[in-house]
Amino acid sequence: MKILYGTTNKGKLQAMKTALESFDIELIGLGDIDSELPCINENGKTPLENAEIKAKAYYKAFHMPVFSCDSGLYFDELQEEEQPGLYVRRINDKELTDDEMIQYYAALAERHGGRITGRYRNAIYFILDENHHYSSMDMSIATEPFILVTEPHEKRVEGFPLDSLSIDIATGKYYYDLEVKDVSTSVDDGVREFFASIFQNDK
Repeated sequence: MKILYGTTNKGKLQAMKTALESFDIELIGLGDIDSELPCINENGKTPLENAEIKAKAYYKAFHMPVFSCDSGLYFDELQEEEQPGLYVRRINDKELTDDEMIQYYAALAERHGGRITGRYRNAIYFILDENHHYSSMDMSIATEPFILVTEPHEKRVEGFPLDSLSIDIATGKYYYDLEVKDVSTSVDDGVREFFASIFQNDK
């Protein structure tokens, strides 16, 4: 089965391919679509609402199984009105580059004593066909809490700029210095369970 992942982010597409490699699916991204992409107004109030908006728009445009994801970033030390939430990359109505994100969030950590504790709340919305829609914003697809610091790791992965600032709480090490772990590792199992339940029920 060919499934469209509604993202132009090559890093996110590759990470999802790795997470779902045990499934008998061909995962493609928006960059593999040879037609104009729909213009989408992501005006949802939660990650799940935005994921649904995107998935429905791509399904309507391309008529194939599709899923979209969205996430919000929340820090223990920030007040509600200060939270990045849905706007992790969009600050003051500007879409930040990877480097600009590293600079902005390093400065945010600096204002709170050099480190802040965060977690991504993730959502996924999958449309198999007209009659079968599935969604989740379960904590099983949220990341583990992590520490964001001021000094970035030298390693960079395109599309995941904040991983360079992220410290594993249990070890105190940068995620990039751990052998098998990164910020998204704790999400992969939840994503696999999400799709496994769908394909098992669909048989």
